[in-house]
Amino acid sequence: MASLQDQLLKAGLADKKSAKKIKQQKHKAKKLAQTQKVVVVDQAKLDAQAALAAKQAKDAELAKEQAKAREAKEVLAQVKQLIDVNKQARDKGDIVVNFTDANVVKRLYVNQATHQLITQARLAIAKLNDGYELIPVPVADKIATRHPEAIVYRADDVPETEQTDAQDDEWYGDYEIPDDLMW
Repeated sequence: MASLQDQLLKAGLADKKSAKKIKQQKHKAKKLAQTQKVVVVDQAKLDAQAALAAKQAKDAELAKEQAKAREAKEVLAQVKQLIDVNKQARDKGDIVVNFTDANVVKRLYVNQATHQLITQARLAIAKLNDGYELIPVPVADKIATRHPEAIVYRADDVPETEQTDAQDDEWYGDYEIPDDLMW
């Protein structure tokens, strides 16, 4: 069975030149259709790859955030454990130790021996949940490296205002105070 083109050539209704031209146009159209399909398929693949890359980036960011949160929880658990293990017994006394926590003045009642250890910078005050505990200074140093906000008071941390007051008092040190001064 012959093709329609062959039949038209035999009947004399078409010549070889026009038949060849039509055949070339068909071939070009077929090639063009194939390349367009490839482009469409490639575009779909590119979109899928872009979506996959975006999802992987989002997952990686989420994993980083979860790792940071997990690390923060671990640090808080370590700090809590350090404070629980190293807290000193605090006998209720009549001596007040004032300290600030978040711009609020807090007070702790301790006995004379504990007060002396605090003022000698051998004990520090750490915040544990909603309470305050006395811990040795070396442990406070370890805690401060992990979570500085947990250490509320250390005697060796002298505020700048106390230092400037001492310097202001020195200016009149060169003057003599008379013996007969009456108030």
